[in-house]
Amino acid sequence: MTPIQVLFLISSALVLVGALMVVTRRNLVHAAFYLVLTLFGVAVLFVLLDAGFLAAVQVVVYIGAIAILLIIGVMVTRNVTGAEVKTVNKNFWLAIVIALMVFSSIFLALNQWSQFNAPPAAASTEVLADTVINLGVAFVDANQFFIPFIVVSILLLGALIGAIVIAWPRKASEE
Repeated sequence: MTPIQVLFLISSALVLVGALMVVTRRNLVHAAFYLVLTLFGVAVLFVLLDAGFLAAVQVVVYIGAIAILLIIGVMVTRNVTGAEVKTVNKNFWLAIVIALMVFSSIFLALNQWSQFNAPPAAASTEVLADTVINLGVAFVDANQFFIPFIVVSILLLGALIGAIVIAWPRKASEE
């Protein structure tokens, strides 16, 4: 095995274990931190696929913004431990069996496809560079995505402020 394959297996295991921990933790703060770990593993997989731009977007947008926003949102809410919440229900094993059946059927269907095991075609680096440059220009050009980008940013900031206001503890005289 090459070092790249070992790194791929380690990061894939990190993603799978992190995702499992996200859905099985009772404490929401711990689940949010496992989500950050899972998203970091996905960023490593993007790096291994020579998709540096997607890895950077994964780190900046998902880990840097959404996951941190989720952690802050969880921390300002009441009852983050979720002591009365059951994490496993009686249909847990049925869900595992169905998931394994779906995975097996997809795997078998893809193995029947002749191009599934074929090596990927080499992408031209000039085309990739032009695509990234065009995307970057589109985000700062007033005639393309700049205005919608700013509007979405303001809406997300308003949602964050609204969540803080709703979760803020009230005095007895205000209720």
